[in-house]
Amino acid sequence: MATLGIDGTGQRLLRRLNPGPGGWQVGLATVATIGVALGLSALLIAVTGGSPTASTKALYQGSMASPAAWSTSLLYVAPLLLVAVGACVSARSGFFNIGQEGQVLIGALAGAWVGLRLAVPGPLLLVLVLLASVVGAGIWAGLSALMYRFRGVNIVVSTMLMTFLAQQLISFAVNTPWLLQESRLGRGTLSPQSNPVPENARLTSLGEYPNLQLNGGLVLAVMVAVVLALVMARTRWGFRLKMVGLNPATARHAGVRVGALGGIALAISGALAGLAGALLLTSPVGTNRLQPGMSLNIGWDGLLVALVARNNPLLAIPVAVLFGVLRAGGSFLAATGVPSFLVDVVKALLVLAFVAPPVVIGMLRRRRLADEPSTPTSTPTAPTAAAATPATPVATTPTAPVAAAASTDPASGSSPVDPVAGSDPAGSAASVPGPRAAASPPADPGDAGTAGTKDAMEGRLA
Repeated sequence: MATLGIDGTGQRLLRRLNPGPGGWQVGLATVATIGVALGLSALLIAVTGGSPTASTKALYQGSMASPAAWSTSLLYVAPLLLVAVGACVSARSGFFNIGQEGQVLIGALAGAWVGLRLAVPGPLLLVLVLLASVVGAGIWAGLSALMYRFRGVNIVVSTMLMTFLAQQLISFAVNTPWLLQESRLGRGTLSPQSNPVPENARLTSLGEYPNLQLNGGLVLAVMVAVVLALVMARTRWGFRLKMVGLNPATARHAGVRVGALGGIALAISGALAGLAGALLLTSPVGTNRLQPGMSLNIGWDGLLVALVARNNPLLAIPVAVLFGVLRAGGSFLAATGVPSFLVDVVKALLVLAFVAPPVVIGMLRRRRLADEPSTPTSTPTAPTAAAATPATPVATTPTAPVAAAASTDPASGSSPVDPVAGSDPAGSAASVPGPRAAASPPADPGDAGTAGTKDAMEGRLA
């Protein structure tokens, strides 16, 4: 049974997206790579037979030229932002969730079932639809944490594979009459889709066409991004989340329940992706029906938004606007003869332009530090006075019989010798802790031996 810890891929990605100091270098490199990406995009458009100028004009007209175009762009911003914020939460904890596409579908499935099965009047039905989407997708993402906990299945692999399972579940639901397939009207052919959700289960918009329209989903998405940014930056839970992502061993020693915190972060990521699926179901961006392809690659693009924003929920807001503009303007490229899939190529180049500079600069910085010669951290100290002074010869004691005879002579003026220390009193005094200058210098070895012999002979004569 595996122990729930931190996914290794998430740790490596978190370290590479946070290379350390040198922000001005990363900024200059990012500007340069964005210019290169735009130049390559123009070159690809020219190679495919299109006009870069006409394509840029079509993108602008379809996304920003009028209030109606801005309304379409902002409709895409809301689900992209929700998916990106959820990806920021999971990546901050070290779990790299790439199953947002399937979690968007599961959220839409749960919301459609509640909206079409419950006969609740008023806006309460909309609240229940949103809650069902959040809970359903959160549980779906939590299954990956449980598989990692009990079977050791990698988080990246399980979340990705469960995306295909979610697609099959949606297809089964909209093709089964007793589940969510649309009702038959007369003798018409049934389509693989559900009935539209009721009017009271749809999000309203501020403004009317052709003026600017702000859907309620955008307001909800911005509020969620701001709240989670404050929570991750200013609360104890956010500090623990960052600690777990950067160093799970230290977090575990500090008393943090690493497994539980990582599983909660993964469930929150899935819940926000499910909320994005609910917006696709209840906002004008879709057909208000559950359909197999209704996710529109929102899950994948939202993950790219989080990568470009470097796991910063507040920075994800303008990045989501950029991706919403590309999505809204991409449908106008067909009028210029440019394939619409080139928008995906442009988005991929922009992602590389934003993600590559911090990684490359971090690698160069580490290589430069590794090539620098190491300097000694400690300086040699001057020799002490005791070490610099030459050693003084220590007086040797006479043999045991002579020392014993000298110690028994009552008339002798010599002091008895310590049998344990094996030295004269001067030597014993030198062994007492204290300043070296306070100790009396030892007697000359020759004098000590002569005095001892004389005392011994006087003892025999007496």
